[in-house]
Amino acid sequence: MAAASCQNPFRISLNLIEGSSFFSQKPELSALNFHPNVDFPRLGFYRSLTCKDRGGHVHCSSNNDGPVEEVLTPILDMIDNPMHLKNLSLKELKQLADDIRTELSIVSKTNKSFQPSLSAVELTVAIHHVFHAPVDKILWDMEDQTYPHKLLTGRRPLMNKSEKVDELSGYACRNEYDPFGAGHGCSSISSALGMAVARDIKGKRDRIVAVISNETTMAGQVYEAMSNAGYLDSNLVVILNDRHHSSNPKLDQAPKASINALSSTLSKLQSSQIFRKFRQLAKVLTKRVGRGMHEWAAKIDEYARGMVGPPGSTLFEELGLYYIGPVDGHNIEDLLCVLHEVASLDSMGPVLVHVVTKDDYIVEDKKTDPEEEKRLQGALALEGFPPNYRPQTYSDHFAKTLITESKIDEDIVVVHAGMGMESSFQTLKNKMRDKFFDVGMAEQHAVTFSAGLACGGLKPFCIIPSSFLQRAYDQVVHDVDRQKIPVRFVLTSAGLVGSDGATQSGAFDITFMSCLPNMIVMAPSDEFELSRMISTAVDIEDRPICFRYPRGAISSINPNLCLREPIEIGRGRLLIEGKDIALLGFGSMVQNCLRAHAVLKGLGLDVTVADARFCKPLDIKLVRLLCKNHRFLITVEEGSIGGFGAQVAHFISLDGLLDAGIKWRPITLPDNYIEGAQPEDQLNTAGLTGNHIAATALNLLGRTRDALLLMC
Repeated sequence: MAAASCQNPFRISLNLIEGSSFFSQKPELSALNFHPNVDFPRLGFYRSLTCKDRGGHVHCSSNNDGPVEEVLTPILDMIDNPMHLKNLSLKELKQLADDIRTELSIVSKTNKSFQPSLSAVELTVAIHHVFHAPVDKILWDMEDQTYPHKLLTGRRPLMNKSEKVDELSGYACRNEYDPFGAGHGCSSISSALGMAVARDIKGKRDRIVAVISNETTMAGQVYEAMSNAGYLDSNLVVILNDRHHSSNPKLDQAPKASINALSSTLSKLQSSQIFRKFRQLAKVLTKRVGRGMHEWAAKIDEYARGMVGPPGSTLFEELGLYYIGPVDGHNIEDLLCVLHEVASLDSMGPVLVHVVTKDDYIVEDKKTDPEEEKRLQGALALEGFPPNYRPQTYSDHFAKTLITESKIDEDIVVVHAGMGMESSFQTLKNKMRDKFFDVGMAEQHAVTFSAGLACGGLKPFCIIPSSFLQRAYDQVVHDVDRQKIPVRFVLTSAGLVGSDGATQSGAFDITFMSCLPNMIVMAPSDEFELSRMISTAVDIEDRPICFRYPRGAISSINPNLCLREPIEIGRGRLLIEGKDIALLGFGSMVQNCLRAHAVLKGLGLDVTVADARFCKPLDIKLVRLLCKNHRFLITVEEGSIGGFGAQVAHFISLDGLLDAGIKWRPITLPDNYIEGAQPEDQLNTAGLTGNHIAATALNLLGRTRDALLLMC
């Protein structure tokens, strides 16, 4: 170890790792001079300055008396791309896995949860050590388990910028190390198979690896892709990261794949070249013998592998994938052995490697500094609130209201679909018990299942995040709307969703639901309207209905108030009457219309604000009134082009109101995807803030200068 010092008030030491494969020559030490008044508020917290060319890193600490802070991630500090893993020893790979877990644990306290990624740390290290990205294609089914992959592919600095979550969302986009974007899950095998077939047609030899989760195996597309992969027989590696997690409690209680010395030995045997070649030779010989020998041999092979394998392993064999496993997903040595064997086979066809991991896997001898834990909790606590304070959300209010409604009407049932479950829905599940059905990542099934419940005389509320409903749209059309079955769709996370970005933002539901002939489409402007719309949905029994609400906290001073007062279908409301210009908001954007009203009122304008409530059927009386009494009409929605504004435009054009002189302007989400950022930054990007709405009104009134000043 060598050290170089600098002038007061900082001391810098250079720590070198002996025996590192990156360290090839002696370092040249030089003094670094900092101005004594420069402030480095987080210097030495858990980051360090990487010495990329020397196999070490620079650690900074204060000259104040006291113990020097230890470096937490020495190996990870040297990794800029997967090529840096190739020459690491087994011991260094294990240390790298520990470093990644430490990094994710720290970052998760200041940004977002990386719990699913913690299960895939050793697996990710092994994949990048064996395969050669970006030449070899590595595809992930779920973004939630890709963060170790991001750390190893040069995107660590973005994760450290917790205040710039917009850059985190770019992780799911296509780039050098991500040949296909990770979205809602269940897509990786289909896209990987397409790449494998394209590779074969073009005569290339790169390897294709698809990493899936047992959560995504609840979706039908996974099995469609596996079946087609078995038929095409292209070289493809599918890695199932079995986290021992399921949304179905009965499945959680079912027997799981066990990991022991026998299973480890059998997995290595199954993946070995000798065993594979022997198996292929046996197939050829039995086919030549004829007289049913091949079929008998295949059955014996299936039964033998089924007896030694975990429950369900023969399913993959039936679909045409060669099954290997289970493998301990936290044992890097076993992972490397199996993956090396799999990668070395040139004509293996599709292979599935079953890896068993745990979300709560804990590295031995890793202790959390209690002082650091206390400091982080203090930093995360909201000012003026206790550390564990969580604001009330729309989902909280929805759950409370629906519990109240279910006590009145015993026919109410709930179907929940999507990745994970909000805590408020967990409370709803505990209260409703046998009347709550969580189907996991199976939105198509959830929609048709809800239709069946409705046909059986129940009143199903089908809860699906807006963006996840997109892949169940065919079922919405044919299994619900065309048959006028009264399914009550609850679309959560509607509109922009902050750090989760375009992957989970609900931008299109207004458009694709309002174009259906029998669907009622509504959106509450606040939590009180949400309660009323739940009551409205309970009473509708002759056609489907949907309502959307945004992610985020409610602003009411009395969130426990639930109104049992159904709304007349297709009836909006006038909130503030004025004469200069009319703002017609839909859903959460009504609040921003009220903010715009306050701004415009300060500029001497008399503005009308109306809450449409319904996109379909539209309140035509309210729209006619606004057009009759105003020269200008602005519609505002947190949805894509073609939604609420299009419905209003269609009506006023057919009704001749445009010909009568009304000037209409729509404010919608822009015609592009908005990546993750702080919610207020996303609204600014989309042009949906109160100031943006006010500036649009000023432009219509010819006050361009005031509009420009407002946006400065």
